[in-house]
Amino acid sequence: MTDPRARDVYIVDAVRTPVGKYGGALAAVRPDDLAAHVVRALVDRTPDLDPARIDDVCFGDANGAGEDNRNVARMAVLLAGLPVTVPGVTVNRLCGSGLEAVIQAARAIAHGDAHIAVAGGVESMSRAPYVLRKPERAFPAGHQEMFSSTLGWRMVNPRMAPEWTVALGEGAELIADQHGITREQQDVFALASHQKAVRAWREGAYDDEVVPLPDVDLPRDETIREASSLESLSKLKPVFRPAGGTVTAGNSSPLNDGAAALLLVDEEGLRATGREPLARIRASAVTGIEPQLFGLGPVEAVRRALERAGRGFAEVTTFELNEAFAAQALGCIGQWPELDPAVVNPRGGAIAIGHPLGASGARLAGAVAHQLAAAGSGTGLAALCIGVGQGLALVLER
Repeated sequence: MTDPRARDVYIVDAVRTPVGKYGGALAAVRPDDLAAHVVRALVDRTPDLDPARIDDVCFGDANGAGEDNRNVARMAVLLAGLPVTVPGVTVNRLCGSGLEAVIQAARAIAHGDAHIAVAGGVESMSRAPYVLRKPERAFPAGHQEMFSSTLGWRMVNPRMAPEWTVALGEGAELIADQHGITREQQDVFALASHQKAVRAWREGAYDDEVVPLPDVDLPRDETIREASSLESLSKLKPVFRPAGGTVTAGNSSPLNDGAAALLLVDEEGLRATGREPLARIRASAVTGIEPQLFGLGPVEAVRRALERAGRGFAEVTTFELNEAFAAQALGCIGQWPELDPAVVNPRGGAIAIGHPLGASGARLAGAVAHQLAAAGSGTGLAALCIGVGQGLALVLER
């Protein structure tokens, strides 16, 4: 997208479901239906667009082992009632899958392979299935081990270095150790996430973005806690290090269900929609890091993306940084001394809103686009840390 020969790529619209809690209001909704809902909503909100003109639908999905049915993007196309001629592809970069889908769709448009694309992500952590390894031989007589596909490592290759395969929360503890991040700092950050999300919903900041599902009683994000306080957060016990730990359920993102989608176009596609774009995609970057320090993955990815966009931290007016853990987010922010922390997650982050893995990146990109449109101008960032040690970042402008 930084190639001078590339076409400009615009985000025309972005929608998402309210985010449901694990086992909550969206637990009865299949992931392919969640994905179909946001795809249909995008099409319905752009009545001038002939759906047959959509060149591709790209969706992120971190699981894919259950009702996602391997290629949830294609399932969403069919379930949303789009013409069967509209193709669909599903990508997996774990927590970054939704943002990866946006980047891949934008890249196709920038280089002339498409004029109009839908990109997004979906995850139902509530409905993630249990999986069973195939036995070494037929008809085993003994008990077989079952794995949850909800989150984290499973069926780990014994050749993998043990320091790489620690639990995600232990990785956050390692970052807290490395950067001297205290329990109180993490709890203060978590409380601010809830307070900003409460304020954003109360002020109607999400009204143009969130598309509730019919016949589901979930008008807003389910894991936001209006009554949260430092006192209540301080009473929660550490989860990953019972003795001396700092990472708790209160300063971590929860398990969630949800979907998000964006409509991406070039100049020709823009004319076909008859709409004004929210923002323009400027640059992206992906980087790797030691797996156990996955939470710091965005540090270098953001630097590279800004460099490719020809921008500096001082020019960033809004920044949606995924809050997998407060320790992880604080660790990243501390590595960007030129960044004004006040521009980070102005409407709340994943600790409050939730982190439905494959959907989160698309939610962040859409949130940045809407915030830039509301402001009228500016430079925005969306970035996530990714399990097994990666970082992904996208720069938007208006």
